Amino acid sequence: MQKRQQPPTYGGQALVEGVMFGGKEHTVTAIRRKDDSIDYFHLPKEKNRTRAKLKKIPFVRGIVALIESASIGSRHLTFSSDRYDVEPGEEKKEETEETSKLAMILGVAVVGVLSFLFGKFIFTLVPVFLAGALQFIVPGKTGQILLESLFKLILLLTYISLISMTPLIKRVFQYHGAEHKVINAYEDGLPMTVENVQSQSRLHYRCGSSFILFTVIVGMFIYFLVPTDPFWLRIVNRILLIPVVLGVSFEVLQLTNSVRNIPVLKYLGYPGLWLQLLTTKEPDDQQVEVAIASFEKLLEIEKHGVEVMPVIEASETGPESVPIN
Repeated sequence: MQKRQQPPTYGGQALVEGVMFGGKEHTVTAIRRKDDSIDYFHLPKEKNRTRAKLKKIPFVRGIVALIESASIGSRHLTFSSDRYDVEPGEEKKEETEETSKLAMILGVAVVGVLSFLFGKFIFTLVPVFLAGALQFIVPGKTGQILLESLFKLILLLTYISLISMTPLIKRVFQYHGAEHKVINAYEDGLPMTVENVQSQSRLHYRCGSSFILFTVIVGMFIYFLVPTDPFWLRIVNRILLIPVVLGVSFEVLQLTNSVRNIPVLKYLGYPGLWLQLLTTKEPDDQQVEVAIASFEKLLEIEKHGVEVMPVIEASETGPESVPIN
């Protein structure tokens, strides 16, 4: 009996008034323009043998995937934020002098990676100092690690809750929900109609939000294996362990996704799904239409090739970036 072939795995990212989907070789964004039309942006994934080999190594592949995701995602985000509120034909050709200079020197992709790493450092170190300041109340290694993890969780939930109050981020979270609904509909083998997609859950096991929460949980257990005193050593440990925590958390995320259909083990992924109740919102039909358009355009490019798509203009985000209609 022939083994059933697994369908390709697709991932996505919510953007400003749009959604990006990525496959093995291509990434595509669809955004809703000011005149209610839908615009597209295609970015091929660069082929790199070294990176391809690293992505096959457990605990290393997660870090590589995260850096790649931050790099690609920042370029798609730049496209969506530059064009969503501009009438077609009136796109900005230049950003401010300061932004243009930064983009020229570092490149949009590098800026995205640096932003991700900076955020991770802040998210890791602030709870360490908060817990250390209360060491006279909660002494001992176990108490300090638990307190540090609690502060990290509070910081995460507070940050998400605060930014979700802004209208722009709320809409991004709605597109995040639309992205998950499309992936769930695809994985269930349903035709890509608004009705079918809307019937799906806005939560998904293989989500970056779940990954962020797993870094808190996984980090707590890893920190028990290293000393917390003296305080300077704790700080050094936390910094050096960032790639370890990221790598292990990625494997935990993959594990929870692979066992999500097993009755008892499916609960392993529930903490991440609970966090997604904050990072996703129910989308409206127009937002779902954009997500469907993005996913179908990606499938079309994978099937027929990007050369069949008419090029509008060269993109400011790099020579490999191609807006399409």
